[in-house]
Amino acid sequence: MQPRNMSMSGVVDLGAVKAAGEAKQKAEQARREQAARGDAGAVAPSQLVFDVTEETFEQQVLAQSDIVPVVIDFHTDRSPLCAELSPVLERAVLALGGRLALARIDVDANLELLRQFGVQSVPAVYAVVAGQAMPLFQGVAPQEQIAEVFDQLIAVAEERFGLTGLTVDGEAPPREAAAEPPMDPALAAGHEALDQGDYAGAIQAYQNVLNDNPGDTEAKLALAQADLLLRVRDLDPAAVRQAAAADPADVDAQISAADLDLAGGHVEDAFGRLVDTVRRSAGEERDRARVRLLELFELVGSDDPRVSAARGALARVLF
Repeated sequence: MQPRNMSMSGVVDLGAVKAAGEAKQKAEQARREQAARGDAGAVAPSQLVFDVTEETFEQQVLAQSDIVPVVIDFHTDRSPLCAELSPVLERAVLALGGRLALARIDVDANLELLRQFGVQSVPAVYAVVAGQAMPLFQGVAPQEQIAEVFDQLIAVAEERFGLTGLTVDGEAPPREAAAEPPMDPALAAGHEALDQGDYAGAIQAYQNVLNDNPGDTEAKLALAQADLLLRVRDLDPAAVRQAAAADPADVDAQISAADLDLAGGHVEDAFGRLVDTVRRSAGEERDRARVRLLELFELVGSDDPRVSAARGALARVLF
């Protein structure tokens, strides 16, 4: 699946846009104040990545964007693509040593910010520089391509707005560096393959974990995520959705469209589509739609209320 809008063009007015000259003056003033404070101006790596809400957006993002470009990760816990992309963004930002900061916004809890930025689906990645929002890309992207975009962002921020970033305290512990139990090497190999977009390799690694420990819930969920990402990777979303709309009785088209729905975080759409497909189909085709729906239930989690509602709808169709 290729990212869309991988570009530094298309500046969006947030209503707090500042002229480049004013932004440079503020950036220079902030650097002078930081220098006057000495080491007090340095930040820990953990301060470069933070969660943002509608209430804290102005202070954490807009105000800070006068000093350092702030990348925004619009995400939801419901999307496997978000689960894949978010740690890649975090590693890329931390590797730049204060040239960028990363703000993580849960779209489910911050709908007003979602509307303000015009985000249509997640994951979506923006940047705010001197109060101006720039769309970077939507969907997942290889780490190398993300690094290239971040390099462009840093260049724009410095050339147009005079932003050179934050001083990072090299002695501070990395974000969430608290002691954790060592990870199963096979599970770690699966996560690494997933980060690199090697979905087949990730599937094999997670299957190896489950062969040794069938009850490993993390491996089960990761395997389901990798399966989904592999299924949607080479799909043409427009063509799939057009085929599904043109022929509601085409079970294969409906299953593929449901996969895209879920990968994009549209859980209820995916469930509703497959429930309707089960209702319209019969025999082996009906069973295929039902099995895929059950697989998506497992991926989202049995404790999710949308799963409970969809299970009830499925039961009504079947019985």
